[in-house]
Amino acid sequence: MSRFRRQLTIGLSALLLVFTSGCWSSKEIEDLSVYVGVGLDVAEESKFEKSINEQGGHYPKNNNFTATVQIVPRIGPKQDTQKGAGASEGQSFLNERLTGDSLFQIFRQFALRRDRPLIGHHLKVIVVSHELSKKYSLEQLLDFILRDNDIRPSCLVLVSHGTAHEALSSIEPGEVPAFYLKGVVGNAYRSNKILPPVSLAKLDGKMQSGSSFLLQNVLTAEGEHKFSGAGIYKGETKKWIGSLNQIELEGLSWITGKAQQGAVKSYAAPKGHTVTYEIKSTKSKIIPLVQGNNISFHIKIDSEGQLMEDWSSPEIPSTDKYIRKLEVQFADTVKEQIQQVMNKMQRTYRVDVGGFGDELRIKYPKVWKKVKKDWDETFSHVPVTYDVKINIKDSGSSTD
Repeated sequence: MSRFRRQLTIGLSALLLVFTSGCWSSKEIEDLSVYVGVGLDVAEESKFEKSINEQGGHYPKNNNFTATVQIVPRIGPKQDTQKGAGASEGQSFLNERLTGDSLFQIFRQFALRRDRPLIGHHLKVIVVSHELSKKYSLEQLLDFILRDNDIRPSCLVLVSHGTAHEALSSIEPGEVPAFYLKGVVGNAYRSNKILPPVSLAKLDGKMQSGSSFLLQNVLTAEGEHKFSGAGIYKGETKKWIGSLNQIELEGLSWITGKAQQGAVKSYAAPKGHTVTYEIKSTKSKIIPLVQGNNISFHIKIDSEGQLMEDWSSPEIPSTDKYIRKLEVQFADTVKEQIQQVMNKMQRTYRVDVGGFGDELRIKYPKVWKKVKKDWDETFSHVPVTYDVKINIKDSGSSTD
């Protein structure tokens, strides 16, 4: 390399260092309160809030709801001094609660009681209690969150049967409930009782479409949590109107083709012994049929899997005849699940949360334009038939 080129390279490198800037507006994570979960409940002021109010620390507001903010505290010598009423010994999180009528204002109120500002870039889960969402629409409750650029649209949204605060609590040392709930959704590949995750972005799309929808339901007991069924939200009001139980959610997964994994249990004749089928794959198709002004649907379902458990004693040989008999029995069990969820959709709540309207819109757009305004009501009177075929490919690792 010539002397001129060497000097030019050194000069350009020095110039580059001058114009290369760092994160001049950055803040160290140790100086922030990173919140990973938000819970919304029916208003109930804490003892802390009541005491502060008695001392003149209140501000103009209505007590519409109580927000729980789950904070992952910093690690360091000051950690113990930062623990408030929301933290217990051995916990890796803090649950701070405030009551009001504006979620944005509540978040700003935390600046008056914590030395570190809240940062929402890592929010994982939002839990809304079904009692609160019976009273207020999700559009109202989540309006600030949907507008806030700090919150990622991939954030998961759940509904709780009990309080959202309970859903964001844990008795397990070192466990962060927001991370735990986010992780359970990932088990959908093991069970068709888990609803496909509804992110903030998907929820916004569902609300904007005006169609009814579901949110995964979480139950809490003795400080532990379980996903069970789903909350039903009316498209017109965006409010909670009821729920599907586990069996009904299974039935819906067959209709929508989401039953790619999971188990189907039945009781084989003549002794009624337990037999269990493991789902390996499922193909489902909702076929809309239009004749004049009459609309109907036919659901065609084909599934392949394994016979994974057989309690016959002495064990019945897995002959072709026996396997075909079990296929029919498992198909009947699936049909019962489908019938149960169809009754819940069409008779009890009169809503379409199975995607029937979407299929009608795709295949018959002109018909859809005529019925989409009152589709939930129209759907409650539409005939639906279904055909289920189960194919047992093998019997696992049986030694027969």
